[in-house]
Amino acid sequence: MNRYIVVLVLCTQAAFAQAPPAKGPVLQPLWTLTGDFLAPESAYYDATSNAVFVSSINGQILEKDGNGFISRLSPDGKVVSAKWVTGLNAPKGLRSLGGTLWVSDIDEVVSIDIATARITARVKVEGAQFLNDLATAPDGTVYVSDSGLFQIFAVKDGKSSVFATKNEIGETPNGLLVDGNRLILGTIGGGGPRGAGAPPPPSGHLYAYDLKTKQRTQLTTGAVGGIDGIEPDGRGGILVTDVIGQRLLHVPASGEVRVLAQFTAGGADFGLIAAKRLAIVPFLFGNSVSAYDLTASIK
Repeated sequence: MNRYIVVLVLCTQAAFAQAPPAKGPVLQPLWTLTGDFLAPESAYYDATSNAVFVSSINGQILEKDGNGFISRLSPDGKVVSAKWVTGLNAPKGLRSLGGTLWVSDIDEVVSIDIATARITARVKVEGAQFLNDLATAPDGTVYVSDSGLFQIFAVKDGKSSVFATKNEIGETPNGLLVDGNRLILGTIGGGGPRGAGAPPPPSGHLYAYDLKTKQRTQLTTGAVGGIDGIEPDGRGGILVTDVIGQRLLHVPASGEVRVLAQFTAGGADFGLIAAKRLAIVPFLFGNSVSAYDLTASIK
């Protein structure tokens, strides 16, 4: 395993272990599930099937052990199938497109037919080391961040290519969202190895790439911490989880950063049920998933 990746994981885990004092409102969850998840990294709501999917790493974050699995939940917090799909390694980011659920899994992206819960393809991403979050575009392209190589890959028709290089990104990429004609990227911050026990990385950034020209713009100059999950707010802005600062943030189109919730643990790649304004947040080191009503928080 690449030495930098090991250091990145260790430092991130150290940051999670130390809960900071509350810096924002504390939202009470509508429901919380425990017992069925093992290092849940990502939650995603698929509107067509009206299902919430949760990826569990269940082992080392970059180990090909075959222990990883996907759970299927109902929006009201019931476990439909604790191990809906098994046989993955360390699954992380989730997104659906046209009845297919896409999952990032270390160095490949995996497609799952939602109707049958069958793995239909495993696409090897050439050179990948630490595939993290992913996003799907209407044309069938799957974009996936590599937090080890500092790159973004594009996968389409079973083939992978580089969308943005390390030199173009310059820091650790994580969260992704396709929003119209742009790809939104959230970074963890930093850009080089940090020793074990060092302070958390400096604040990451939010960028938008034009999908055709690849021109990049910065969406806010506010401190967004270490971005993991990204979802649209339905009003031209976005919601993000700051996994290191243990917060849920709102960044409207105007660019100011507002704290919606302060967690007591690191909320990872969250899902959003837009019609209900319900955020589904997995807690990686708590082995739990909670739902939060954002109706009164987004104005």
